[in-house]
Amino acid sequence: MTDTRRRVKVYTLNEDRQWDDRGTGHVSSGYVERLKGMSLLVRAESDGSLLLESKINPNTAYQKQQDTLIVWSEAENYDLALSFQEKAGCDEIWEKICQVQGKDPSVDITQDLVDESEEERFDDMSSPGLELPSCELSRLEEIAELVASSLPSPLRREKLALALENEGYIKKLLELFHVCEDLENIEGLHHLYEIIKGIFLLNRTALFEVMFSEECIMDVIGCLEYDPALSQPRKHREFLTKTAKFKEVIPISDPELKQKIHQTYRVQYIQDMVLPTPSVFEENMLSTLHSFIFFNKVEIVGMLQEDEKFLTDLFAQLTDEATDEEKRQELVNFLKEFCAFSQTLQPQNRDAFFKTLSNMGILPALEVILGMDDTQVRSAATDIFSYLVEYNPSMVREFVMQEAQQNDDVSKKLTEQKITNKDILLINLIIEHMICDTDPELGGAVQLMGLLRTLVDPENMLATANKTEKTEFLGFFYKHCMHVLTAPLLANTTEDKPSKDDFQTAQLLALVLELLTFCVEHHTYHIKNYIINKDILRRVLVLMASKHAFLALCALRFKRKIIGLKDEFYNRYIMKSFLFEPVVKAFLNNGSRYNLMNSAIIEMFEFIRVEDIKSLTAHVIENYWKALEDVDYVQTFKGLKLRFEQQRERQDNPKLDSMRSILRNHRYRRDARTLEDEEEMWFNTDEDDMEDGEAVVSPSDKTKNDDDIMDPISKFMERKKLKESEEKEVLLKTNLSGRQSPSFKLSLSSGTKTNLTSQSPATNLPGSPGSPGSPGSPGSPGSIPKNTSQTAAITTKGGLVGLVDYPDDDEDDDEDEDKEDALPLSKKAKFES
Repeated sequence: MTDTRRRVKVYTLNEDRQWDDRGTGHVSSGYVERLKGMSLLVRAESDGSLLLESKINPNTAYQKQQDTLIVWSEAENYDLALSFQEKAGCDEIWEKICQVQGKDPSVDITQDLVDESEEERFDDMSSPGLELPSCELSRLEEIAELVASSLPSPLRREKLALALENEGYIKKLLELFHVCEDLENIEGLHHLYEIIKGIFLLNRTALFEVMFSEECIMDVIGCLEYDPALSQPRKHREFLTKTAKFKEVIPISDPELKQKIHQTYRVQYIQDMVLPTPSVFEENMLSTLHSFIFFNKVEIVGMLQEDEKFLTDLFAQLTDEATDEEKRQELVNFLKEFCAFSQTLQPQNRDAFFKTLSNMGILPALEVILGMDDTQVRSAATDIFSYLVEYNPSMVREFVMQEAQQNDDVSKKLTEQKITNKDILLINLIIEHMICDTDPELGGAVQLMGLLRTLVDPENMLATANKTEKTEFLGFFYKHCMHVLTAPLLANTTEDKPSKDDFQTAQLLALVLELLTFCVEHHTYHIKNYIINKDILRRVLVLMASKHAFLALCALRFKRKIIGLKDEFYNRYIMKSFLFEPVVKAFLNNGSRYNLMNSAIIEMFEFIRVEDIKSLTAHVIENYWKALEDVDYVQTFKGLKLRFEQQRERQDNPKLDSMRSILRNHRYRRDARTLEDEEEMWFNTDEDDMEDGEAVVSPSDKTKNDDDIMDPISKFMERKKLKESEEKEVLLKTNLSGRQSPSFKLSLSSGTKTNLTSQSPATNLPGSPGSPGSPGSPGSPGSIPKNTSQTAAITTKGGLVGLVDYPDDDEDDDEDEDKEDALPLSKKAKFES
């Protein structure tokens, strides 16, 4: 079982001074060679990846807060925090840190001595503590100077903080604040501002707890109103007491919870409004203040979650029809902020939080709220729904399926009574809000589309022994929801062009197509049945005529995704409905412009050619070749035509097609480098060394007996003469003991010349098509490999008799023929001899 003591969540402080959750894992300490020292390591519990690798530096100040939190700064403006699940784990790691730094684990902060000189260090270590001046009006300037001089030294900051704690100094300073205000002592108030600001920069949790207590916090804010840089003091206390009003949408009975909410609001106000913007050097000095606010919010969520009466009243009023609109809006906004606070919780606490909300009926409540006319309320409800979907999409899917089942049962009863059931499913409400978004930029629609995509994503669906969530939910979705999603698409594509082609409609249809494209990729037979039965692809391709290029490209991308599946059901549907026509029209209308549309269409046809999708290749060439044959700046369409002709040749000669497969099974390939060497040697051979009519043997076969070569050729010629008058195609099978019967190409021109090409020896190594000596290469020199058996095939065409090449070597043959034409006449004579 995993050790929960070391289970932590890693946080970093972002530019907005908010804590970002970097993941959950398990922390350990150990020596890291790369960092040359003891380090803290956190590995993710999900996949074991490294979330944190931080060297424990002797000059870094680490702080332990609230028993389960360790906070420190690395470099400038980079704060880190480890939040432990258990106190014991926090204590263990804290002891490791203190051990490395040589500190006492009983302290809550370690010291940094790097910036101090030896004299300062000696003086500080020899003195037992820092002695503060007496808290009097006449000594405020001296106190302010002491605080300012202590801030640069970590050790002096620590001693100053301890002195302030032990002597109750902060409360004495606040008493002086009242005296100064009563006497209108502006100079004293300016000194108090500097003192209180300096105490904030001490970054000490114990001091914050005193300053932020109910009796002190307003006086602290009062001190910070008297900034010496301002001609007039601010009026922060007046704003907090008179302008800012605390609204209890549901009465809170717990006084501790209420006090915690007040405190958090005021501290947040101090951070955002009262304290001056910290300089680069002061930024890290306020990390404890950020942490104080962060963990206060965690505590508030936990306390509210445990108050069952509060949550029960909240959901009861949310769903009560008698609740007025203003009250309902306040309730929804509170619930939204409540869910936002929950993001600060540890994973196990967040699980409990959302389970509590689910048990309280948050999804039925959201369904009621989303059905209302108030736009602001619906927007807040959408944000709440997004929290639920992101946290646990399975919980949402289970609810909507149960809701559909209940509606079906109710509909059956109402049908018997001839009454219509008008209940709308939650997921259909979401789709309708996406479709009806009034924002010109469709910001809400984009958010809702993302939520729908998460819900229909099979990757986050569960499979158990008893049921498969994917099968059940997708069956539900295509039965009850898909028609709502595709409604705007079908309504806008009834003719050859989109009936509405304004920018907002185009944006909406692009969102719908994006989701449909996702479904094509992930939903296999559900979306296939829907597309074919509803003729969706034909409707989508109407959008190729849109004036908005992004929408036309969305439609093309949808079709490209379908073709990419290489599914013959889709291919037959495309051919039957002639669904390449809109694409070809768009390609021709685009003209010679080199743009994304041009490239995307060419890429689609290139995919068909490269993947050799035979049915689509034939369909395109038979129906659209005349329109595409003049396109010569790419070879895609000519390549498609070549593929088509090869297919037709095979269909016309089925025996040859079967022979190719037999020959391929018996074919040995040779090493490419060997072939290159042999080819070079052969071409370098002096033609005077060979007599006319002599078969050319590759160098590796020079040792073979000429009789071994000519014997099978003679037998072949005898059979050829016997059967040439009876048929155009001859299959020759010769079994030779200890030798393979060669395959070769025989060309007869005017009955006077004969070209013999036999397969060169394979030497049991792979070869390359089109090389000298490989089958199907015109005019390659002949040789006979031994110890195998093979079948030769002869074809005749236009007065020529020859061995048909392998299907995968057709293109290479063309290259070899070109090579032969480029040879000198003396070399070509070798082939024709």
